[in-house]
This record gives sequence, C-alpha cells and structure tokens, in this order.
Amino acid sequence: MTKERIILGIDPGTTIMGFGLIKVVGKTMQFLQLNELDLKKYDDHYLKLKLIFERTIELIDTHNPDEIAIEAPFFGKNVQSMLKLGRAQGVAMAAGLSREIPITEYLPKKIKMSITGNGNASKEQVARMLQSMLGLKTLPKNLDATDGLAAAVCHFYNSGKVSVGKSYTGWDAFVKQNSPQAPKGGAKMATVINLRKKKN
Repeated sequence: MTKERIILGIDPGTTIMGFGLIKVVGKTMQFLQLNELDLKKYDDHYLKLKLIFERTIELIDTHNPDEIAIEAPFFGKNVQSMLKLGRAQGVAMAAGLSREIPITEYLPKKIKMSITGNGNASKEQVARMLQSMLGLKTLPKNLDATDGLAAAVCHFYNSGKVSVGKSYTGWDAFVKQNSPQAPKGGAKMATVINLRKKKN
C-alpha cells in the first residue's frame, strides 16, 4: 500500500502570510490548495501574530499535515523588518510545535533552487514553474501564496536528503538548544524539528 502524506508550506509575513498544501503519494505530488492570510488592514503587530498563530492552527486541524515546510527569514538591511518577519515565522512554528508536527526550515535561495534551478529566481519565475509542474489553472494576485506552496514542493524534493541542523524532542530541548549559551554550529540549509516518536 502506497503511503500518503500531506505537506503544508508556509511563507511567513506580517503583511501577507502565504501557504500551500500538497499531497505526496509515493514519489509523486498532487496540488491541494494555496491561499493567503491578508494582514494589511491590521495596525496592531501583536494582533497580527495572534492571527498568524490561529490561522496556522486552523490549517493544521483542517488538513492534518504530516510535515510543515517554512521559509526562513532572509537577512536584510532593515532590522525592524527582519525582527517582525522572524516573529511571524516563530509564531507559525510555535503553532506546528503545539500540534507536534515535524517542521523543516528552508532558506529562500534553497527553495528557489529546488523549484527553478536558480537560487536567484524571481517570485514570478517560481510561480510560473509551479503552475507548470502542478497544473495550476491560475496564479494568485499576490505571489506569497505560491511562495508558501514552493516551500512545500521544496520539502518534497529534499525529503530524505535534507541537511539536518538540529533535532528537537520537545519544548525543553528547543529552548535549551536555542539559548544564547547553546553552542552554535555551522550554517545549515534546513533545520528539522522532529517531535514525533520513532515508530517501531
């Protein structure tokens, strides 16, 4: 019997959070959904974080994903923007952690490389490639949704060969390994948070 699994991909943001879902059957993937959470009309940053958490929980409880792939914040010159983006990502990750879903984090260049073969590809190029690969009839106006979908597809391509950065067994281990005193390793393309017990 061919094993099926669902991957939820998330492109975190405090203006728009994009997400996409694919179903993997054996070595093939099927498109399920892509959408976005529009947060532009909200001024309160903390309310935005609350909505991101609640929407992520809703997606998890509705679609029961087996794994979550999330785009890592990129390093830019605007410190405030980086801080807000990091908070948005952390809240989405916390939602996954609360439901004990394995989470893998990918750098933007890694996602673009997996989809287009070019780590410097534009959002439009990534979206068009996904449209061709998954047979999407139309593309959304905002491409944050396709960025979320791209994270899921990237995870599909990298499953089984992901460079594992850290493995977490729970909240205590997560906090301990991410405290300022924790030893820092080299840069990794992906960090896997695996809370599920190994099956016999």
